[in-house]
Amino acid sequence: MEMTTSPEPEILTRDAVKIKLASIGVCGSDIHYYSEGKIGTQVIEYPFAVGHECSGTVVEIGSEVTHVKTGDLVVVDPAIHCGHCDQCLAGRPHTCRNNKFLGCPGQVEGCLSEYIVMPSFTCFPVTGKMNAVQAALIEPFSIGVYAVKLAEIETTETSAVIFGAGPIGLSILLKLLADDIKNVGLVEPLEYRLEKAKEIGVRYVINPERQDVEMEVKKQEELLVDVAFEASGEQDAVNNAVKILKPGGKLVLVGIPPSAQYTFDMDLMRRKELTIINVRRQNHCVEEAIDMVVSGKADVEKMVTHHFSLEETGTAFDIVAGYKDGAIKAMIDF
Repeated sequence: MEMTTSPEPEILTRDAVKIKLASIGVCGSDIHYYSEGKIGTQVIEYPFAVGHECSGTVVEIGSEVTHVKTGDLVVVDPAIHCGHCDQCLAGRPHTCRNNKFLGCPGQVEGCLSEYIVMPSFTCFPVTGKMNAVQAALIEPFSIGVYAVKLAEIETTETSAVIFGAGPIGLSILLKLLADDIKNVGLVEPLEYRLEKAKEIGVRYVINPERQDVEMEVKKQEELLVDVAFEASGEQDAVNNAVKILKPGGKLVLVGIPPSAQYTFDMDLMRRKELTIINVRRQNHCVEEAIDMVVSGKADVEKMVTHHFSLEETGTAFDIVAGYKDGAIKAMIDF
């Protein structure tokens, strides 16, 4: 990773907004690109700027922009959908056939820069409602909100287990607790992340390197659990999730496996008749995520462990990629 100088981006369409970045979160998918050079079929070709979790101040707007103005602090939704394909018309812009995403190879250069230009519909004004760090964290938090929404939890008595206490796993935890779903366990091998989950309010934690996950869950839930959220991208987590789900349970896949593949115990899954739910980013959950943070129902800043300057981005990525210094969520601040 290195810092380079390039021309300042310009507004080229009437609905565009130019944003001076204020805060950027280092995401796990950014780390996949940094460490492995790819996510599945999406391969980086150097030079390329990653980054998609961001907030910033509007410094210029196109002639047709009405809902944001210069000077506004905005949450940026990194997904740019076309609005006219079958998926968009079906209310699924997150699976748009022509989707372009910040920091995704072959689509749009990422937000690790001083300025970006985005369509105005990706911008949500939050001036006076939250700070820049909270605003940048709306993107990962909205994924947690969407994952819980897809699980269709009908009662606060529902039992759940989350695999992985990174930012996405903690976002899921924050959403569950905000919905008054308190019977939640968390499986994570890093002790400092288990401590963070306990600080946020998880009911019980399990270290899979020291404890038998199935046995420990049975101590808490004799009949096993209703929902498992996989937010680590690890095959072992999927294996354990299938074991700890009760018949008719739901496995919500949120994490990204480095190999782009999972294998499943189909005999056990079939006999239990488990439902598998895949999560693709988020869909219409940004405003809900903003409202939850503004209302105080979810304190997203609890997941932040590090702050760096833009010049220190390489160090930030090395610390997050290596799970060093108790890193969970690192922010790049301007």
